[in-house]
Amino acid sequence: MTEREALTRRIDMAAGRIPVDTLITNCKVVDVFSQTIFESAVAIGDGKIVGFGEYEAAHTIDAAGGYLMPGLIDGHVHIESSVVSPAQFAKCVLPYGTTTIIADPHEIANVCGLEGIRYMLDASKDLPLNVRIMLPSCVPATPFENSGATLTAKELSELIDHEGVHGLAEVMNFPGVINSDPTVLDKIDMAASRGLVSDGHTPGLSGRDLIAYAAAGIKTDHECSSVEEMHERIRLGMYVLIREGSATKDLRALAKGLTDANYRRCVFCTDDREPADILANGHLNKNLKIAVEEGIDPLQAITIGTLNTAECYGLKSKGAVAPGYDADIMIVRDLTNFEVSHVFTSGKHIAENGTLLVEPQELVRDSVRDTVNLSPINIEDLTLKLSSNKVRTIHVIPDTVLTESVTKEVVLDDNGCFNPRQNEGLAKIAVVERHNATGNIGLGIFENYHITNGAIATTIAHDSHNIVVAGDNDEDMLTAINDLKEIGGGITLVREGKVLGHLPLPIAGLMSDRPAQEVAAKMEELLTLAKEFNINPKLQPFMTLSFMSLPVIPALKLTDGGLFDVTTFSFVPVEADA
Repeated sequence: MTEREALTRRIDMAAGRIPVDTLITNCKVVDVFSQTIFESAVAIGDGKIVGFGEYEAAHTIDAAGGYLMPGLIDGHVHIESSVVSPAQFAKCVLPYGTTTIIADPHEIANVCGLEGIRYMLDASKDLPLNVRIMLPSCVPATPFENSGATLTAKELSELIDHEGVHGLAEVMNFPGVINSDPTVLDKIDMAASRGLVSDGHTPGLSGRDLIAYAAAGIKTDHECSSVEEMHERIRLGMYVLIREGSATKDLRALAKGLTDANYRRCVFCTDDREPADILANGHLNKNLKIAVEEGIDPLQAITIGTLNTAECYGLKSKGAVAPGYDADIMIVRDLTNFEVSHVFTSGKHIAENGTLLVEPQELVRDSVRDTVNLSPINIEDLTLKLSSNKVRTIHVIPDTVLTESVTKEVVLDDNGCFNPRQNEGLAKIAVVERHNATGNIGLGIFENYHITNGAIATTIAHDSHNIVVAGDNDEDMLTAINDLKEIGGGITLVREGKVLGHLPLPIAGLMSDRPAQEVAAKMEELLTLAKEFNINPKLQPFMTLSFMSLPVIPALKLTDGGLFDVTTFSFVPVEADA
């Protein structure tokens, strides 16, 4: 069927001259354009909304008095952070009404380069979930760490015109933008020349620096944690992506700054959400529930999660229930809990009462496996010998990826080495390069994590995804590192030289090839085991650890090159008086 024939057919359905495909009856329709609700049947044909009212239909579905609203659109998410494949991620989120996502595959790109992005494009192509891929702008995130690839504008140009590519992903190198680094501007210009969106990433940025960043044409930011930051970005014409992930939760704080005047410049996103969290608590429908709990009008909350995102990213046929719009819709029982009864994508009924009615197809590709490549490591490599007992510690802050740089005195052993077991409340943390067997190992001191009698390690270590390991003794840390090599990447917990449990993640050391429910159950098992390590109960132990190597989020982080001060963008010694 030609486009002209399809258009004629839709008009004929809308006019009632031929039957529609599906008619949804007994529903209350959420109109995000006028912020009202009206009662009407909704007609669907050829994957589009074709009309309101009574129509002859091939199929009829009774909404039982539910609210029919647009499918939810996640403005910024890393599929890899769900630790499952794109197909399994789709199975997790679709029953909760998320029908479109703006995905940034910079996790797998930092491990596998362009081949990783191609895998994500191909694995997402035929899913019932609409996946729009943003090309990673920072691979590696900074020049201060070693990743598995380096992607310049020249390399990215191979994919910029791919039908699945929608723009440039979060530009984390804000110093590069502010100082007009040609390598950064080349990527922004590449997207802008095609009318594509460039996403932002500006934790803690304000004043003249933020103005310069916005002047580059970067349209969004998902790193706001305060109302003041949100308002400043909106004033500069940016969209604020309000994040509610598994570890970083900004929604309740930012909801206090939403008004009738500014809510149209806000979008919901999850950024990083684990499968157990999604399966137990929902996805973007959870964001709607929290927003309403915080006093946001339900229709405004729905608009933030649908139309705003569509307009922000130029998804012209999505985000509303109106003739000619894609029939990506959901039915909820009420506008308080947002419990989802039905989900449709492209007019197809794909989920009902939490059950997916279709089976997304998996893509198996060997080129994104076997990615843990280590040089031999021995116990001496993990020794932290210091010239002073006055040190900088990475102080982790609950519910955020931010850390503090705290100066304190520690006890050193007879050899001048830091031993966590002699320093209550402190742990050792290491980042081990795992892509090219360079042997690079960064060492630091970790505070407010509270791990005792063991070690936890993972190959999920944003953004270069080397191995990050924390523990209170070198022996268990070394065992954990070696176990990750053995299983091809993942998460592991070690005590007294024994592996208590692990989750293999053979796809780039980031994603499992197992069903989401199985992965979620295994993750819950590991989280239960982690409690035995006395980790701070306010922290999600694995996701928190994975962000300690992210050298674009203040204040103090650790890369395979050493301790890194994000406020000065420079390496610093562990010794505070050095």
